[in-house]
Amino acid sequence: MADEVAHSARVWNYLLGGHDNFPVDREAAEYALALMPELVQSARANREFLGRAVRFLVGEAGIRQFLDIGTGLPTANNTHEVAQAAAPDCRIVYVDNDPLVLTHARALLTSTPEGATGYLEADLLDTGRILEAAARTLDFGQPVAVILSGIINFVVDDAEADAVVQRLLDAVPPGSYLLLSHPTTEVNGPAVEQSMRQWNESGAAPITARTRDEIGAWFAGLELVPPGVVTCSAWRPDPSRHEITDKVSEFAGVGRKV
Repeated sequence: MADEVAHSARVWNYLLGGHDNFPVDREAAEYALALMPELVQSARANREFLGRAVRFLVGEAGIRQFLDIGTGLPTANNTHEVAQAAAPDCRIVYVDNDPLVLTHARALLTSTPEGATGYLEADLLDTGRILEAAARTLDFGQPVAVILSGIINFVVDDAEADAVVQRLLDAVPPGSYLLLSHPTTEVNGPAVEQSMRQWNESGAAPITARTRDEIGAWFAGLELVPPGVVTCSAWRPDPSRHEITDKVSEFAGVGRKV
């Protein structure tokens, strides 16, 4: 049953102040918060990074297509909302493997008339199916921003994670971008390790943390957008907005395929 095991999308929804979660998700989140009080800040800071990065990609990089894998439950400032607010003709495909996410996505995520939004229920590891289905909405002959926000950490095997990222990058043309965020133990390490151990023992999908160097390796061969791979709260913070500025246990980066 969906309400018997915590699911990352619903836990994240709870941490972001949403209501689409079950008692088991809230229990898992509260247990993790007891070990790692900064978890809410990490969730918020990661969401704020996503918004800033999408605004950069649309406004400065001229990107009009997004493949957002590991969508999570809809909240405020979803990728299509941020992108289409800047350029209404943006096209977005969301991918997630939780049926609950897609149920809400179909109901809540709408597109501007000029743009398009697609939805796909698929696992990150099934890149062939993702790319084939996404091509119904996106033109892979034109630059695409591949978004992997808090999702590669669910691929615990390093070689498999490397292969997934590479297959996605191989499928997009030069001028495309990789936007990626990932938990780390290099900030607040002991608490991150303990909260991840508890999560992995709960029966939910296993998760792992990686170092800055390991995360940075996924940008090898790409032009890394300054300031590089940093704690997500430090990636181009917007002084005009009230955002989290403390270091949090999520590294993030954006890179351009050349």
